[in-house]
Amino acid sequence: MGARMMKPGKRSSAAFGLSPGERALGAVNVFLLTIIGLMMVLPFLNTVAKSFSSNNAITTGKVIFTPVDFQLGTYKYVTGQSQFWDSLRVSVLITLLGTAGAMTISCLTAYPLSKTWLYGRKPVILFFVFTMLFSGGMVPNYLLMRSLGLINTLWVLFVPGMLSVYNVILLKNFFEDIPEAIEESAQLDGAGNIRTLISIVLPMSLPALATIGLFYAVGYWDNYMTGLLYITKPDMRPLQTYLYVIVTEAVNVDETLSMDALENIALNTEAIRAATIVLACVPIMCVYPFLQKYFVKGMRVGSVKG
Repeated sequence: MGARMMKPGKRSSAAFGLSPGERALGAVNVFLLTIIGLMMVLPFLNTVAKSFSSNNAITTGKVIFTPVDFQLGTYKYVTGQSQFWDSLRVSVLITLLGTAGAMTISCLTAYPLSKTWLYGRKPVILFFVFTMLFSGGMVPNYLLMRSLGLINTLWVLFVPGMLSVYNVILLKNFFEDIPEAIEESAQLDGAGNIRTLISIVLPMSLPALATIGLFYAVGYWDNYMTGLLYITKPDMRPLQTYLYVIVTEAVNVDETLSMDALENIALNTEAIRAATIVLACVPIMCVYPFLQKYFVKGMRVGSVKG
């Protein structure tokens, strides 16, 4: 025979191994991802360290990634402020209401658009995509909210963001991957469109729903601009808007510090801002690990089709 038979147990390096170029590319990817990861993690570690460090350690620049002169005074002070708890309550409320409402509207929008037989489907999709590229701008949006009487109300904090075209497209793509035979069998048993959506489609779409839900929840939780534009009452500010004020207006922090706190705890305004940032991150960090397994799968499946 002209061709040599490969001995059993041996594998061709060209067929199953990696070429030198692929190994080099993998090493570069690992290096870049490591650098990007450190750029994300190290500033947060520095913030956590400052929140637990003393005033003198922060002022002299001794704090890097571990606390120096460990203390809990900053957290006691931040959690002792009534405005912090008011803002936390507002953020939790708008995150829950906004995410629930946004998921309902997104599912009811994406499900019909996933049907190729829907009359006028393409023009509607093009209209949705158009809104991703062009918008009225900040001033027209403010005038609209004012004309609707939503200024200084909770409604203005979550109603305008209840529909994300990007999330609708992800859901639409995921719904399109569900076999039509399953839905047809449900309809033969007498199920209508709404019953099919609730009993068949949504249970089969948990990865996509978890992904989109996390998108909406993080978006509502991290949104500070809406509260900055439409809310003037301090007790109605979301937590991120309150944090924005604390971080950018250090004078306000200095004015709110009592003499007892300064004498007994030796608080530092930078430590107060760091503690507020950490406390604002804790709720969403507690939720993410439970949704991570759905998050990766939902992003991969929902973004395959266009």
